[in-house]
Amino acid sequence: RFDNEALMMVIARFKILGDMKLDEKRKPQDGGIKRTLDNGKQVEMRLSTLPTNFGEKMVVRIFDKNVAGQDLNFIGFAPEDLKTWETLINEPQGLILVTGPTGSGKTTTLYTTLNKVATPDVNVCTAEDPVEMEIDAFNQVQVNPQIGLTFAECIRSFLRQDPDIIMVGEIRDFETGEMAIQSSLTGHLVFSTLHTNGALATIQRLVDLGLPTFLINSSLSGILAQRLVKRLCNHCKKEVPASADKWATLLDGEVLPMPEKFFEPVGCEECKNTGFSGRLCVYELVRMDDKIKKVIHSDVEISELREKTRGMYRSIRVNGARKVANGETSLEEVLKVVY
Repeated sequence: RFDNEALMMVIARFKILGDMKLDEKRKPQDGGIKRTLDNGKQVEMRLSTLPTNFGEKMVVRIFDKNVAGQDLNFIGFAPEDLKTWETLINEPQGLILVTGPTGSGKTTTLYTTLNKVATPDVNVCTAEDPVEMEIDAFNQVQVNPQIGLTFAECIRSFLRQDPDIIMVGEIRDFETGEMAIQSSLTGHLVFSTLHTNGALATIQRLVDLGLPTFLINSSLSGILAQRLVKRLCNHCKKEVPASADKWATLLDGEVLPMPEKFFEPVGCEECKNTGFSGRLCVYELVRMDDKIKKVIHSDVEISELREKTRGMYRSIRVNGARKVANGETSLEEVLKVVY
């Protein structure tokens, strides 16, 4: 921990490196840093400051550019879901959405996926706000609404650039959603993100934006909803007896055999006494087959949609429980992020 004087010096140094106004402490600021470490690893940082009653506060988000070059196994898919994901991303057209809150790994998933399919013969165009990682294989565009360069306008321009794959940073409004859908219906594979709680809540969000269900059904290929949880340190995690009550709470009516034991964090030198080492993804992957499309076309409420599609895909609770059973994370960690 830093004392207040040292902390202000650290923040000031970050502001200089991030090309931010050093003397501006009354308004929030955003900045960025790009560095190549001694080991050759390229790291990008996004900086955000906030003026508070007790002084300036800063958050630093670190992006490892090398992550985009990882194999799809890096995302943490179960073997059967990895096969489904690979099928979806190799389709010639369609709309694929990755959803989750800020900091849930959506960007990493998209970059890793796009890097997998971006061969020299594939034209990948991305519209981002901001461009979080610079990837040589992509044609990346920073949106700028102040000059009229919105997500929707970027998509219009992309369509005149003979793209194979389009990535839209986020669907925030009707116009962007409509352009993404129309692009997917005219022979392009389109990726984008939404901030929703769960895969099926994505359908409701698109409807709330004003997009008709028949267009959603005809374009949407798959939805990946994800969260990040802490990975248990393999050097110090300990076994504890499995609790039937906690297992039932996690599954919430779904069925999965309970393991004989759970694992909990302890703390050691390897993990700096935190009990955890890195993070992993828990998710639910929905492939839009005819059964699910039929339910969506019936215009049911989101609460009914979950019930009517139960068993048609593995929920985030089941996938999270699998990682608990495998000793990858603790049950308490998964309970923090499931819905």
